[in-house]
Amino acid sequence: MSSIDHYENFPIASWLCPKHLRPAVSALYHFARTADDLADEGQDPAHHRLEALGEYRADLRQCLSLSKTTSQRWPKVFGPLQGATAQHQLPAQPLLDLLDAFEQDVIYTSVGQGYRHRTELLDYCRRSANPVGRLMLHLYGVTDAPSLAQSDAICTALQLINFWQDRAEDLHRGRDYLPQGHSLKQELSFARALMLQGTPLVRRIKGRAGWELRAVVQGGLRILDKLDARVETADHKQLARPTLKKSDLLLIAWRCLRM
Repeated sequence: MSSIDHYENFPIASWLCPKHLRPAVSALYHFARTADDLADEGQDPAHHRLEALGEYRADLRQCLSLSKTTSQRWPKVFGPLQGATAQHQLPAQPLLDLLDAFEQDVIYTSVGQGYRHRTELLDYCRRSANPVGRLMLHLYGVTDAPSLAQSDAICTALQLINFWQDRAEDLHRGRDYLPQGHSLKQELSFARALMLQGTPLVRRIKGRAGWELRAVVQGGLRILDKLDARVETADHKQLARPTLKKSDLLLIAWRCLRM
């Protein structure tokens, strides 16, 4: 639902994603990917990045209004997104929440600020990860409260796993997502508990989407297995990013079937 590696888990090219939804999923992917690039790429100072994100937000609001045109600075983003919004009545808040999270990343990185408490980090995940899952559920017509809560648990878990597998790189870039006073081992256990809390959702989502979700959940859990094994023997500030091998993919497939 969310991303192990930024937004690469959007199923834009996967045969598991129904063909009629692929244009909308692709539009959402490019919206999130472009915003991430504005916040995170290049050597522009923080105030330039925030200015660009502000212009991007203005174009998003114009796009969501449907009756208004955008600045045309990002026509390949907002043209498809406006079409998807018109066809699927995409909710505005998840898209705005994503931009809030990107802006927070720019601000926190520029001042070298970390997260004092886990609740602060979870609030960030609420805006950086959970919107992706909610938008996907919207496309599949799933809107009940239990499903949304389980989606949030999965998406937050995936975001946390992404932080912990990329911890060494993030620290190099001036970002520290580990809450003060918490060990990485604690946070790995917390991410696993969250993922398991959300797993009943896979039985609510039918067809191809359900199998896609099973693979995402089990892939995240497998990465947690590898991180758990490594954190016992390595300095987590130098922890190498785990990779999934063929044997891991076979194990993930077997676990998906057992779900």
